[in-house]
Amino acid sequence: MKKTILTSLLIAGSLVAGSLTANKRGVAPVSDSFYMKECASCHFAYQPGLLPSRSWEKLMGNLSNHFSTDASLEPADNKIILNYLIKNSAENSTDYKRSKKINDSIPKNETPISLTETKYFIKEHRGIPSRLIEQKEVKSLANCMACHTTADTGSYSERAIKIPNYGKWED
Repeated sequence: MKKTILTSLLIAGSLVAGSLTANKRGVAPVSDSFYMKECASCHFAYQPGLLPSRSWEKLMGNLSNHFSTDASLEPADNKIILNYLIKNSAENSTDYKRSKKINDSIPKNETPISLTETKYFIKEHRGIPSRLIEQKEVKSLANCMACHTTADTGSYSERAIKIPNYGKWED
């Protein structure tokens, strides 16, 4: 009986560990409700692991011109969000394969303020016809959720890509 219980616990533990490992392929999902409230009220809540800390510092340092919009915050609120972004940035999310790949693709002397500017992103989205990107349901490559149906969970798996008015994307 004890041996059966121990074996069951080991199998259950292996299954849980395996599912945790599988989740580590993407990026860590957003876990801060204040960040969600402030940033996701206007656009997709980009996971901090999509950019290195220097990019988040640059982005948060110029919110008065946030992609041609004034997204200014109170200094204390800016600091709270920036701390969250830095703590969970690409170089601090090394357990997540996609964060590591993104970070590794950015030369140390570059500071992109958009994921779409990174070599990793550009490589992954090459070959997508502009007509699929420019359509009203997508508008731009910055609209992750338009095609990556599980992007909000941190998963950008090719299996979960469904381009509006096109269907599954097969690379």
